[in-house]
Amino acid sequence: MTLRSNIRRSSSVVAAVAACAALAGCGGGTDDQPTQQPAPHEAGQHEQAGQHESMNMGDPTLPRADTIEGANLRTGELKLLPTRPPGLDGAKGTAFLATHQGGTTVTVEMTGLKPGSKYKSHLHAKPCSQENGGGHFQFDPNGAETPPNEVHLVFTADAQGKAMTTANNDRPADAKSLVVHPAEFSDNRVACADF
Repeated sequence: MTLRSNIRRSSSVVAAVAACAALAGCGGGTDDQPTQQPAPHEAGQHEQAGQHESMNMGDPTLPRADTIEGANLRTGELKLLPTRPPGLDGAKGTAFLATHQGGTTVTVEMTGLKPGSKYKSHLHAKPCSQENGGGHFQFDPNGAETPPNEVHLVFTADAQGKAMTTANNDRPADAKSLVVHPAEFSDNRVACADF
């Protein structure tokens, strides 16, 4: 095995570990002060690393949750949290949670984001009034902190600071809220929507 092969293999392992760690989510920061813990995950990075290829991390071309006929649709307005990073005081949006025969569809749409910045959102187990949504909603509380056991949506704001994406899961979710935060800082929760 050549030195070049060893370097490539080591780089792949490091990328895979970083991607899996970043997918763990919002962290525990529920205080008014953000904790600035980097979690550099980009949409698609899990595929580049060769891990979690089947994870649904959101796709803006999927049918939106609010367009699925016959679904039980819950809608929540995203409200700013005190843990948001500077520069996002104008951020706002809506989260949609549809449960249906095919499982769960979640859509998040926002404006007032930093253009070109990446964000993540997750379904959460508690309402926004309790610990800013608490921990991630999990279909199996003893399962993995990644899809398909959790619903994660990764998106990038366009040049006008707008973003929208949708994710599906094949099980019905009884989540209480959806939380959005910057992709690079898991604990800096920007906004929360109750369902």
